[in-house]
Amino acid sequence: MIKKLHHNAYRCRDSEETRKFYEEFLGLRLAGTLEIAETKSGRQTQALHTFYELDDGSYLAFFEVPDSPFQFKEQHDYDLHIALEVERPMLEKKLAEGKARGIESRGIADHKFINSIYFRDPNGYVIELTAKVPSKESAMDPGKNHARDMLKAWQAAKRQPATVA
Repeated sequence: MIKKLHHNAYRCRDSEETRKFYEEFLGLRLAGTLEIAETKSGRQTQALHTFYELDDGSYLAFFEVPDSPFQFKEQHDYDLHIALEVERPMLEKKLAEGKARGIESRGIADHKFINSIYFRDPNGYVIELTAKVPSKESAMDPGKNHARDMLKAWQAAKRQPATVA
């Protein structure tokens, strides 16, 4: 049985600029670093693996690997983003702080079960801060929200040829 998420890992351009965003701006503690000189396949490398701790004991982790090319690109919000939960008052505070620091900042979006704001980190990843709304429990209850039925209808609809108006 899977208990919980331990960490999600991403590449980063520069460990220090990444630390400034995640530790100084978002407030996640740099909990650990791991220098890697050789992979388990025996390949020599130079990598730094950093871990930023969330309140639940899980981590966001990053790899800086200067000797290994990686295509960094700005992600569209729904292509790849990291969503982190906060209390509702934190949304306004972080949105204002992000704008004051010159960080690309957007929001507040009402998604019916959460409210969200969005930032772009130094690596191009979209970071979403979310706060639950009172209706969250029923909105995320598959017995009430008909998630499987909606997925099934989506699958059937996307197979239909598009009609031209």
